[in-house]
Amino acid sequence: MKKHLKTVVGVAATVFFLWLALKDVEWADVWRHLREADLLLLGAAVLVSTVGMHIRAMRWKPLLDPVAPGIGWKPRIAGVCIGFGANNVFPARLGEFARTWVLARQANVTLSAAFASLVLERALDGLVMIAFLLLAMSLPGFPELAAGGPVDLQATVRVVMAVFAVLMGALVWMAYFPARAASVAERVAVVLPSAFRRPLVDALRAFLAGLHVLRNPRLLAVSVAWALFQWAFLAGSFVLAFRAFGIDEPGYVGALFLQSCIALLVSVPSGPGFFGPFEAASVWGLGLWGVDKSRAASFAIGFHLGGWFTVTGLGVYYAARLNLRWRDLRRSETRVEEAVETDPTLNPHARPH
Repeated sequence: MKKHLKTVVGVAATVFFLWLALKDVEWADVWRHLREADLLLLGAAVLVSTVGMHIRAMRWKPLLDPVAPGIGWKPRIAGVCIGFGANNVFPARLGEFARTWVLARQANVTLSAAFASLVLERALDGLVMIAFLLLAMSLPGFPELAAGGPVDLQATVRVVMAVFAVLMGALVWMAYFPARAASVAERVAVVLPSAFRRPLVDALRAFLAGLHVLRNPRLLAVSVAWALFQWAFLAGSFVLAFRAFGIDEPGYVGALFLQSCIALLVSVPSGPGFFGPFEAASVWGLGLWGVDKSRAASFAIGFHLGGWFTVTGLGVYYAARLNLRWRDLRRSETRVEEAVETDPTLNPHARPH
């Protein structure tokens, strides 16, 4: 029942965001832009995006070092590719659990420890995305939006800065008072439907267990540096994809901004492959630079599909090499949740099987 509800919510979000992104486009213009796209530049954009998968596998190592030092390259890259490939074909971000399970299966690390490192990685991603939003909106290349207009730039920057400050403060508080943070979260989560309450509480427990990185200055610096490098590098794929579709106005500043918007929006529940949130963020974000909806939609469709096929192909390749079945990956969520629930280091009330 829980999985069915998450699937229904995800598919509904996908349909809504696709409608929001594509409701006013001229489809004849969209197809024309797709046919006229520079395939060489689009291929280069997809290649840069794919290299980003390997950077993510490299940055996973320092996050794992406190609990499982010396994990090799092959388990990490296999976990990343299979996880992101699974996200493209299964709803409700099932690939996050598949990535955890694959790593634990191939390396000497527990499921709960692997999951803790992944949750922390996602938290760092969110903070870096907010930082890049602030950076992009403060640079000269960002569109001038008058106060009182549809989007008040100064007010938006102030709101983003406030959110960033609150998140940083919450992160420090949780790092030094994990038991109290878990207690507060469990009391608040009581109001949520059971289908969502357990995954959120489990994720928080795992996240709190992974916060040891924040108490190690060297590991923290390395982890943040990797996150900054990864997303700064990936912004280059957006610049190449812009040019493939004849979009010159946003440049690298627009790439940082749009990438951050997409990364934050796809964190909401959606269907397989994050279709819908990706397109909605692209059309809205490029509209700030005056790019018409049809051209922005063609960029979103072309770039998104190019990355989808490549990442899914890598996931299938690594799953085949490891003799994994997609049925096994579908069960990974249950396995990870059970591991977190029964790990006494994450759950003081755990009762091991």
